[in-house]
Amino acid sequence: VVLKVLRPGIEKQVEKDLALLTFGARLAERFWKDAALFHPARILADYADIIRGELDLSLEAANSETTRRNFLFSPLLYVPHIYAELSTSKVMVMERIYGLPVNAIERIKAAGIDPKPMAEIGVQIFFTQVFRHNFFHADMHPGNIFINPAKPEAPQFISIDTAICGHLSERDLLLLGRLVLS
Repeated sequence: VVLKVLRPGIEKQVEKDLALLTFGARLAERFWKDAALFHPARILADYADIIRGELDLSLEAANSETTRRNFLFSPLLYVPHIYAELSTSKVMVMERIYGLPVNAIERIKAAGIDPKPMAEIGVQIFFTQVFRHNFFHADMHPGNIFINPAKPEAPQFISIDTAICGHLSERDLLLLGRLVLS
């Protein structure tokens, strides 16, 4: 298993940092004439909501289990099991995974995996998350996405750290669908 543990006192430090950033955003809005184009305080408020959500590991555990259920019988994406009975809002216990970081292209090739179909599978996973489930991993960077090297002939993505997930309104789904089709 892998344990994810929040550092003691991290909430207080995050709130201190957010207060400082908020002060800076308000100063920018007050003294920078072009700030109205960027809305720094509004952007920071959205960011604060996201970062506070990351401080609740029970939310991440629930997001992981939802994503896992959505892809349970899919050969394209694997989401490690969360041991909910052992997890709390401050500690999350999850199944240990073994994979290659998605950006380790030379290691992926050395494992006998062709990166081109993997890129196509990645797009398919994203569209499935957005358009079929309307629940998607919103923090998909190389530290959170791996390739399972166990079956190079049928490679599979592995997704971790689902603290930030999203869904779209019906209007936004329609707009995104039109953009994709265009």
